[in-house]
Amino acid sequence: MKEVITYSYEETLAMASDYAKTLPKGSVIGFVGGLGMGKTAFTTGFVKGLGINADVSSPTFAICNDYIGEKARVYHFDMYRVESWDDLYSTGFFDYLETDAYILAEWSENVFGALPDDAVIIEIEKIYENTRKFIFKSKSDYIED
Repeated sequence: MKEVITYSYEETLAMASDYAKTLPKGSVIGFVGGLGMGKTAFTTGFVKGLGINADVSSPTFAICNDYIGEKARVYHFDMYRVESWDDLYSTGFFDYLETDAYILAEWSENVFGALPDDAVIIEIEKIYENTRKFIFKSKSDYIED
């Protein structure tokens, strides 16, 4: 388990950008944290760290946003409204797992059982107005909590 505290939006972007460079293609990240915690900010930095020039936004209504670069692809899911396995299947989530794309899933607790065993779970806590604590766990660490 690793913890990182960022004190601004810019620090969150930089931290996520650096983190993206450490993960192999096909990695899955599940976010746990309420509204306004920084899930989309982290994704913005992550995408930039992979060299993808894209306008990142929360996929609340689209369910999945796709960011494509020359060397990497990111699927950014919002699982907030996913309430059943049928809902999850309808997103195409399982098909995306079969690719070498990075998958970042907001509200991952709604689909926890569908995440691969090697998924990274990032819990995000708001400390102050612009200060966030990012707690990086393996899926097995998260289950033990």
